[in-house]
Amino acid sequence: MHFSIGYQLADEDDSIPEIVADYPGLVSEVYFALPNEASGRSPLVNNTGCSLEEIKNALAYDLNELNKMNVGAVLLFNSACYGGHAMSYKLEKRISRGIKFVENIIPLTAVTTTSLFIAQYIKQYFPHIAIRASINMRIASIAAMEQLADCFDGYYMQRELNRDHQAITLLKVWCDANDKSLHLLANSGCMYDCAFQSFHDNMVAHESEAALNPGREVKYPAPCWEFLDNPNKWHHLLQNTWIRPEDLHHYEKYFDTVKLATRMHSKPRTVLGAYIREKYRGNILDLLEPGYASLPGVPILDNSMFPADWHQKTSSCGHNCHECSYCKSVFSKISKRPNN
Repeated sequence: MHFSIGYQLADEDDSIPEIVADYPGLVSEVYFALPNEASGRSPLVNNTGCSLEEIKNALAYDLNELNKMNVGAVLLFNSACYGGHAMSYKLEKRISRGIKFVENIIPLTAVTTTSLFIAQYIKQYFPHIAIRASINMRIASIAAMEQLADCFDGYYMQRELNRDHQAITLLKVWCDANDKSLHLLANSGCMYDCAFQSFHDNMVAHESEAALNPGREVKYPAPCWEFLDNPNKWHHLLQNTWIRPEDLHHYEKYFDTVKLATRMHSKPRTVLGAYIREKYRGNILDLLEPGYASLPGVPILDNSMFPADWHQKTSSCGHNCHECSYCKSVFSKISKRPNN
């Protein structure tokens, strides 16, 4: 199994090319957004203290290093909102400039987008580039894939299907029969069926703009943190969509490459290493993005303490959490206080 990891700028200790080099042949793709371009995460240029030109140069250098290692490049245009430019010539020019900037350095394996307009534009003017539907499009059915089939070549499956092998099988069979690719994000920490997602995705899309418009101070970086600001709700963390490294082998028959959320993660090397080894001794929250490990009071959830029937149980339960106490029971068994 191969892995697709998210790009982030190098720090004084590590860089994405160095991480990839330490696992030769195992990272097949790196995905990234362009500097100062809205996407599904904060813009690459934010909070770095570097100029836009310096960020571009750093990205170009790293892409060149990745190209030497035969790592594919997946460009993200996956913002939830492009505002008044959503179907504009101006956006077309931005997309074209971005693609040409990258392809002067490294061939593009694919573009991932939430925008039908962007997908149609790329299909017409850059037909050699595969187009994937972003996970934020919440593709969860054959009907949805059929609606997008004319301009998308692949689909990131909705996170909520990660523990539903029957649903994955149905999507995989259709994709194989229709020459489409199906993709998995393994370590999203987001809430299951998150009611805040549309609101949060739009906030992120307009993050740079919002920074210029002061507003009411908020306690947490996202609405889901407010939901979890209650110990009685912490067991919901186990009901989410992530897959333990130890369970990854169950997905080999569906996916050649597994995507790992590492664009904003503080320890991308740790995340990749755990999923490559399919083993992790530590707090499972530390592998997720978002992980919620820094939420005040949340205990360590010892990944080595999960019961042997965890995958079998959670992949066949139908996710009727309101009728079940299994995750709540597991939460109490694997919870540890620091230094316990």
